[in-house]
Amino acid sequence: MEQRTARLTLLIDPKKKATFERLCSEDDVTPSQMVRKLIRDYIESKLGEDWRAEVFSPERKK
Repeated sequence: MEQRTARLTLLIDPKKKATFERLCSEDDVTPSQMVRKLIRDYIESKLGEDWRAEVFSPERKK
């Protein structure tokens, strides 16, 4: 699990926001949890499941 957090602010149509919140509630997850999952799934679709090793490897910290 990540040790730090960063805020992501986005603008969304109010109707989509309400629908998203309702659907999240039906799945018993918070909107934040779902957004984190969607982002994680997107990253993994682009970089593969081992993306953390690539992104957080010591040689990448420059």
